[in-house]
Amino acid sequence: MIRDMLYDDVVRALTDPDFALDVRAADLSGLSDEEVGDLLAAAYRARRGATDAMKGARVAVHQAVRDSEPRYTPDACRRMFEAVVACSEDPDDVVSLRPVVDALTHCTGPWPDLSGPARALTDFLVEKGDATHPYSLLMVASLGGGEALRTAADLLRRDGGAIAMDGIDVVIGLTPAERTVLVQVDGLNTYDPPPNAPDLWRQVAGIPAYVAFARRALEAAADRADALQRGEVPYRADKAFTPREVDMLGQAARMALLRDEPWLPDLLDRLLPGIAVAPTSAKTVPSQALLYELVRAARDFPTPELVTAIRTARSVTRHAGIPRQLDKLLKQVEPALAERNEVALRLSREGFDDDGVLRREAGGGYTAVVTVTETAHLTWEKDGRPLKSVPAPVRRDHAGLVKELRDLVKRVDIQLGTLARALEGGFTVDAVHPYGWWRAELAGHPLARSVVRRLIWEIEVAPGRWRAVLPSTEDLPDAPDDASVRLWHPIRSDADTVRAWRDRLVDGQLRQPFKQAFREIYRLTPAEEETRVHSLRFAAHLVHYRRMFALFRARGWTSRLLGPWDAGDGDAALRALGAGEWRAAFFHTYVDWADGDGVASTDRVRFERRVAGAWREAPLAEVPPLVFSEAMRDVDLFVGVTSIAADPDWTEHGPARAYWERAGFAELSESAEARRDALARILPRLKIADRCTLDGRFLVVRGGLRTYRIHLGSANILMEPDNSYLCIVPSRGKAAGKVFLPFEDDRLTVILSKALLLAADTEITDPSILMQVGKGRAG
Repeated sequence: MIRDMLYDDVVRALTDPDFALDVRAADLSGLSDEEVGDLLAAAYRARRGATDAMKGARVAVHQAVRDSEPRYTPDACRRMFEAVVACSEDPDDVVSLRPVVDALTHCTGPWPDLSGPARALTDFLVEKGDATHPYSLLMVASLGGGEALRTAADLLRRDGGAIAMDGIDVVIGLTPAERTVLVQVDGLNTYDPPPNAPDLWRQVAGIPAYVAFARRALEAAADRADALQRGEVPYRADKAFTPREVDMLGQAARMALLRDEPWLPDLLDRLLPGIAVAPTSAKTVPSQALLYELVRAARDFPTPELVTAIRTARSVTRHAGIPRQLDKLLKQVEPALAERNEVALRLSREGFDDDGVLRREAGGGYTAVVTVTETAHLTWEKDGRPLKSVPAPVRRDHAGLVKELRDLVKRVDIQLGTLARALEGGFTVDAVHPYGWWRAELAGHPLARSVVRRLIWEIEVAPGRWRAVLPSTEDLPDAPDDASVRLWHPIRSDADTVRAWRDRLVDGQLRQPFKQAFREIYRLTPAEEETRVHSLRFAAHLVHYRRMFALFRARGWTSRLLGPWDAGDGDAALRALGAGEWRAAFFHTYVDWADGDGVASTDRVRFERRVAGAWREAPLAEVPPLVFSEAMRDVDLFVGVTSIAADPDWTEHGPARAYWERAGFAELSESAEARRDALARILPRLKIADRCTLDGRFLVVRGGLRTYRIHLGSANILMEPDNSYLCIVPSRGKAAGKVFLPFEDDRLTVILSKALLLAADTEITDPSILMQVGKGRAG
């Protein structure tokens, strides 16, 4: 009864200018999906001549949509059409087909007779020349009868290009049910797709006629690119494809990538370089738009072959801005690749033998040898004797072979880097592989083995009993081919086991492809259990904003660029995890306290779960431990790397200076604790071991002039006995470069460089450092 009264009140608030409803107090969460659909139709009609009270009611209805999946009765569907037609009669209103398409695709019964409003909408859009959403237009036009469909098709064929014309004909020939599926991907935001986009594409992949069109379209695009390169088609920069063709080719690529079509890799090897470099000497390209759209398609449904093709296109383009843009997009593609287990770990053998060696004869007793260890290396031999460089006769007579092999080395290194990032990204998916396949295609693969064998793996040798192995140092156990294999993660192990693995890596001088044994882990804290739905663990830090924004991109997070402009004051950086079922949100605010230097303040972290195609806030306790840990690890990285506390040149005063002084020597975060643990193992091996000790959050270095305390989080330095600050601009010293590190960590490198420098402070010649050391010196 109460719910019925609320529904009636909202309807009246949307339709009666004299009725005011306190929408802030109105809780619409209890309404059914059908009632929300009815209200949306009424809200859309209320756009014309709405009072402030009616606008408030409309806002309340649209907020309710975020927490529901609206459904439309046939009557509500009809009323939505009529409302949009009414809006089209207002020259100041903006008309979109999205509301009527949503009503049709979520109608709870047979569609009503919509021929009248459908014809009116079609005529309106055709007269305006508005073909923004071609599939939606064709769907609405088909309801208006044959003449409406013909005029809509004529509009879409106009200046659309041959590929687009083929696509339009395919859509016209689909059944109403197939068209209803396809229309849901029409106008999808390819820059920031909704969480249910993969499900929509899977439905589209079930339409045979559209699958066939996807192949035809991509083959036609590759043929056109080839013709351009041969000079058979006149070249105009960025004009090789029309905007509608770019959209349709992006959709076709997603279809083929989702289906992992076997014909696609060779085709993309032709298409991407063909549109990334001009057929002339010009520093332009045939189609930037298509190039970027294909990379965005790769972000949605990546394959290792496409990543390689994109990197190849990057290497050949002469356009100055494209490599930078491709790098940004690739930083989103490679983390997504990790979540496609069925294709992510696929590598070709490239002609290498089982030991990762490829030999090519060059004549005259000369042999090229490409060896894959941690990376690929090209060397030369003469009658079996190693040579220091490319022999002159080979360089003169076999320049093509030399280039081919150098390109192979680059390509293999790209593939190994992609594989490592895909494996690491698989942590949040908790990816599991069949033992037989893993042993043959990863651990035994001539290229993949260089990455795989330096990682710790768990093999289920008996039901529920996992055995951890490091393939580079021990034989693989006997287990059935269908036994499960997964990457070992420290969050699943006890502290003694983690310590043992860390000791083993350092003792064996084994550098892992990414941080695994020394990986930081983040468990729920009592404070986070108290706040329940958000974490403040990394809140209230001041960071260099532009550096943090770059790290967002590098780690696969998305966020708007903030700054001193409208709506530029705050945002949440987002990253999908756990095969797209979870999403982390890291809130931050632009404060600009640093004289225009671009400083941001960090805020809370929240998690959302994907429910019925939409994101819903989730309590922290319900987030899978691996997903929580990996997301918080990224946020720790953002803060640790970009905090102004780690900036030795910081000179600003006021609140920012107070933060710098407080945070620059604060308690250690999990990443700094991992750094401390690594140092405990590394220090005894150094020539300065007798001058170094670990004391809480500091590495204490005894020099000849003074004793120094290097903070393990910020790398800031205090000098005893007066705790005065020592400013040394970070650098990667040559001495630090010779020290074995079990993982890559810029801050650890800086700390070791400073320690090696300060342990021999009597040899320092830099006057700025000597002046600081001399002040207040004891004795």
